[in-house]
Amino acid sequence: MIERTLFNADHEAFRDAFRKFCEGEIAPHHDAWEEVGYVDREVWRKAGANGYLCATLPEAYGGAGADKLYSVVQMEELSRGGWSGIGFGLHSEIVAPYILHYGTEEQKQRYLPRLASGELVGAIAMSEPAAGSDLQGIKTTAIRQADGSYLLNGSKTFITNGWHADLVIVVAKTDPAAGAKGTSLMLVERGMPGFEKGKRLKKLGLKAQDTSELFFDNVRVPAENLLGGAAFEGRGFICLMEQLPWERIQIAIGAVAAAQAAIDWTVQYVKDRKVFGQPVAAFQNTRYTLAELQTEVQVARVFVDKCLELVLQDKLDTATASMAKYWTSDLQCKVMDECVQLHGGYGYMWEYPITRAYADARVQRIYGGTNEIMKEVITRAMGLGGR
Repeated sequence: MIERTLFNADHEAFRDAFRKFCEGEIAPHHDAWEEVGYVDREVWRKAGANGYLCATLPEAYGGAGADKLYSVVQMEELSRGGWSGIGFGLHSEIVAPYILHYGTEEQKQRYLPRLASGELVGAIAMSEPAAGSDLQGIKTTAIRQADGSYLLNGSKTFITNGWHADLVIVVAKTDPAAGAKGTSLMLVERGMPGFEKGKRLKKLGLKAQDTSELFFDNVRVPAENLLGGAAFEGRGFICLMEQLPWERIQIAIGAVAAAQAAIDWTVQYVKDRKVFGQPVAAFQNTRYTLAELQTEVQVARVFVDKCLELVLQDKLDTATASMAKYWTSDLQCKVMDECVQLHGGYGYMWEYPITRAYADARVQRIYGGTNEIMKEVITRAMGLGGR
């Protein structure tokens, strides 16, 4: 296999430490969390105390000033273990960066250290019942009032970390008549009157990850809770577009790591499982199937690692990130399906990690923008855009 050159010795030492944390604080409890539909809040606090939240934030805001590869290590380890209930990635590498990049100094000081410590759990609310990948189609509004505050009304759905969330970045129209140019990002806190959380949604997979509906009924959001302040009113859509490449490559990172884990589990299973007096691995079909899957995952890993090099240079473009997201998530689903088949009937039993990974994989082709949207983004970069 091609040796990875992306990580240095410090990254690998961090990987070992984080893997031990996962094995001690996550693995023994994940089954129970799947049953109840959310992880224990205490794991957030322990992660914060150990420096595993928002590590890439500057030290002035509670982080370690680490490069993004430390977050990549965490994403890979969580996917490798099949611990899909843990929402650290969205919290640390989507919510916190929005505040870091666009927030006022007061907003950074108010929220970032508490996100890094695990005191606050963060979420971002984009999707709506009638608007998923089409962010321009959102109906939630935040209308400025005479006193400078905003009156927030609407609802969001499929919100990761939504049930635990103490701080939610809400995508809303501050000028509904202006289309994308009328979109802003509001910082909504738990306890604001009119802000209610709906039921935890029951999903095909990601069963330990709390995913909720959020409702906003005349929520009065102070002017100082407009992300970025007055200068960023109407600039929310631009912010979203700037951050989506990093969000999408995170999906690709998880896809490749989960696919490799599935292959590793399956290799061990077919060595141990005997059919007609011999190991399943002795059959040519088994070996060739796994050879094909390993080849494709190796190709995917090299591509994603190259994308990560571009991330570190701040050169990853939207089209390339879209390629990585769609292709690796399609591949992840293919790998899971083939590996379930090689497990036979046991591949359909929930106690086997491959079964859970199969269920968890399907949403990868949907969130972060559906794979059909990814292809549209790519064609537009090729000069083949439609209307």
